[in-house]
Amino acid sequence: MGSQTPDFATLQVRRTFAAPREKVFRAWTELDALDHWMCRDVPTHEVKYLELNVRAAGRYRIEVKDPAGETYLGQGVYREVKAPEKLVFTWAWTKSSSTPDESLQTKDSVITVEFFARGSSTEVVLTQELLQNQASRDSHKKGWEGCFNKLAEYLKK
Repeated sequence: MGSQTPDFATLQVRRTFAAPREKVFRAWTELDALDHWMCRDVPTHEVKYLELNVRAAGRYRIEVKDPAGETYLGQGVYREVKAPEKLVFTWAWTKSSSTPDESLQTKDSVITVEFFARGSSTEVVLTQELLQNQASRDSHKKGWEGCFNKLAEYLKK
C-alpha cells in the first residue's frame, strides 16, 4: 500500500506574460530584475537579496522586512538551471527577529518553474511541492499570484 500525497502538498500557478521567453527567464535569474518583483506582492515590504548564485548547487538568500520591523529570510539552493526553459530550486522561510516564531520556520519545499514560448508571449508554470499544510499552500498561492502581478508590471517596461 503506497502513501498518497495530500492535496495541499502541491501548488501550481500558471500565467502567460506578454514578453519573450528569454526576457521572462532573465527576470527570474538576474538581480536587477528580481529586485523589481520577487517578494514585492506587499507594497510595504522592504526586500533585499543577500545572496544570489543562479547555477546548479548555487544558493540564494532574500530578506523581507515588514512595517512592524519583523524580518523574514527566504533561502534555498538551485537544483537545476536550464536557460531559458526551466529552474528548479528549494524554498524555505525563517523568521529572524528577537522573538522568533517557530511556526514561520518552514521545511524546504521544491519549486519548478517552466517557461514555454507561446508566440511572442511566455507561459510560466510554477509548481511548488512538499508544502506542509493547507495554510502554507494558501499563503504561498497568494504570494506567488501577487509576485506574478508585479512580474507582469515589470515585463511591460
